[in-house]
Amino acid sequence: MSAADNADKWTPDRLETHVDRAIHLEQRRAQLQPIVDDLRRLAREMQAKLKEAEAIEGDFPGQSRIRAWNTARPLFKAADDVEKALADLVSFNARFQRSYEDLPDKREEKRQRKALAKGGQQQAIASPPPAGEQAASPSNGQYGGVFDGLRKGA
Repeated sequence: MSAADNADKWTPDRLETHVDRAIHLEQRRAQLQPIVDDLRRLAREMQAKLKEAEAIEGDFPGQSRIRAWNTARPLFKAADDVEKALADLVSFNARFQRSYEDLPDKREEKRQRKALAKGGQQQAIASPPPAGEQAASPSNGQYGGVFDGLRKGA
């Protein structure tokens, strides 16, 4: 194998960027879509030819049509499978972007939101409640200091 052959092959290193994955997808689509179209054409023509064939002696009414559909079905399935391979490549691109390109940014945003929320909670804890709330607090009323250690929602 020469260096030129290796340059034409796709490797995991070459699929790490969004642009390279898009190029890879388009190349595969250009390769596979004609195969899908050809398989579907062939399946339709084969099914039509088999439907036109004479009934075999001993066939029930409509049995030749069922046999034609059943015989051509693997060709239709092959076309569907190749088309699904294209959909799987699109799915791979989306998952790679979500899992490796977007995830670090999402995690950083989450850390920042948490830090802001934590900073806001510490400020609320550090500042004393307004004078009106102290009088209405159950810990200052008839129960004495029983509720002093409790926090809301705990």
